[in-house]
Amino acid sequence: MNDLVLEKLKILAESAKYDVSCASSGTTRRGRSGDIGSAYGWGICHSFAEDGRCISLLKIMLSNNCIYDCANCINRRSNDIRRATFSVKELVELTIGFYRRNYIEGLFLSSGVVKDPDYTMERLVRVAKELRQVYRFNGYIHLKSIPGASRELVNEAGLYADRMSVNIEIPNERNLRMLAPEKNFRSVFEPMQYIGQGVLQSAQERGKYRKAPRFVPAGQSTQMIVGATPDSDKDILMLSSMLYRRPGMKRVYYSGYVPVNGYDPRLPALKQPPLVRENRLYQADWLMRFYGFEATEIVDDQFPLLDLEVDPKMAWALRHPEYFPVDINSADYQMILRVPGIGVKSAKMIVAARRYGKLNLEQVGKMGAVLKRARYFITENGGLYRNRRHITINELGAEGVRRALLPSVKEPADLQLKLPLW
Repeated sequence: MNDLVLEKLKILAESAKYDVSCASSGTTRRGRSGDIGSAYGWGICHSFAEDGRCISLLKIMLSNNCIYDCANCINRRSNDIRRATFSVKELVELTIGFYRRNYIEGLFLSSGVVKDPDYTMERLVRVAKELRQVYRFNGYIHLKSIPGASRELVNEAGLYADRMSVNIEIPNERNLRMLAPEKNFRSVFEPMQYIGQGVLQSAQERGKYRKAPRFVPAGQSTQMIVGATPDSDKDILMLSSMLYRRPGMKRVYYSGYVPVNGYDPRLPALKQPPLVRENRLYQADWLMRFYGFEATEIVDDQFPLLDLEVDPKMAWALRHPEYFPVDINSADYQMILRVPGIGVKSAKMIVAARRYGKLNLEQVGKMGAVLKRARYFITENGGLYRNRRHITINELGAEGVRRALLPSVKEPADLQLKLPLW
């Protein structure tokens, strides 16, 4: 690697770190004879750095030059930062070189908009195409689709990429235009629609012809910035819920606003990213994807913001004490799943185990339920727990349960992002 390429790598890897929409491959393409690499199973993105980077991918930008002047972006046109642009050849050789050294297993490639969306998108496609067809690279490739790019280029990119993403950034078009006057929702949602249509068409073709080309087999993702605009959690989650109903949409990522351009009066004066809020949004997203919750159950006009003191599942339970306590020996699976402290795996084990006899709370705890939280919301035919009656939300009330569960010292404002603990 010569000094010029190394310098470009330093600049463009630093510029790429603010995009968090980087996930496991989600595809099952095994290695083949004559090819290099594979994207089998979920074996690519197991480790994440503190800023959201997936450390087993080469996460890089083709260029940090950009014709847009978005207020929240470090790479905005008016910023005085070091700029660099890879040639297609440089980036392809860099990726293959890193793979052969066992540094990476795949590529996450984005770019600033150089000249125009189609010019930039064409170069991104050329990188993926050359990796696949010239070097026979069979590893994971995630391509960012440039807002405003043509259908033809998006469709071609989908033939070489495992996953594609188009970042919405701001969940409200009026606020998007305020921070990014050159952008609009149409330029963002059109590429999303092209990808979704390609996924559906590919599924139909593969239903008829087993060896038909796969189109974006790991689906698409997007990202929204949290805290850069006055949009509520309700605005964000309602849009996420709508996006999950689109073909091929796998993940919506939430990125706490990082104040990189504090001089711009359109941006809020934050000292640090709202990481606790970001964490709560991921937990709410988890509820929608795996627990059967609707967005309107988590947030509504009365509660447009997520509770920062307790997780969204607990917040819902405290707002709806009429559903509790739940009898673990008779309630259906979906109701058990809504008990705070009981996750998908534990709920399935409870339903399976009670076929063979009555369960008590101690047994439920051994199945993985977090009894510190769950015990206020469940009972087991009389409520006997270790030969004494345990107190539920009926006796304590919602505020009493909240006080019992909250630590004496609140979570620090700089709490790092954690996975849901249900």
